[in-house]
Amino acid sequence: MDITIHSAYLPQDDPDAALAFYRDTLGFEVRNDVGYQGMRWITVGPPDQPGTSIVLHPPAADPGITDDERRVIAEMMAKGTYAGINLATKNLDETFERLQSGDAEVVQEPTDQPYGVRDCAFRDPAGNMVRIQELR
Repeated sequence: MDITIHSAYLPQDDPDAALAFYRDTLGFEVRNDVGYQGMRWITVGPPDQPGTSIVLHPPAADPGITDDERRVIAEMMAKGTYAGINLATKNLDETFERLQSGDAEVVQEPTDQPYGVRDCAFRDPAGNMVRIQELR
């Protein structure tokens, strides 16, 4: 079986802020930027990994979601408990310094975790948790 990760989805409620974070702060390239009925989907990814993308999508764009569900999603995003992603880098300290010097909200400085990884954590402009592990 030959299966790869093609796309992951993260909600965004401010496309320009999401674009600035993922393109300008993290250094991802923009692969697609599509607007439809006042909403915007932005696809980004690491320049050296053309087959792996993150789709930054409007939360609750699915027409089957109720108003109550939309409210819950908005509340969870505001608290930073709705979505997240784990990334990895060869130099965690350098990556942390670059992110910290931008507008990224620091959740955790680089830390040796008891389960064997060294990582740090930020929140993107929509409140999504972005954890970055150091590759060993």
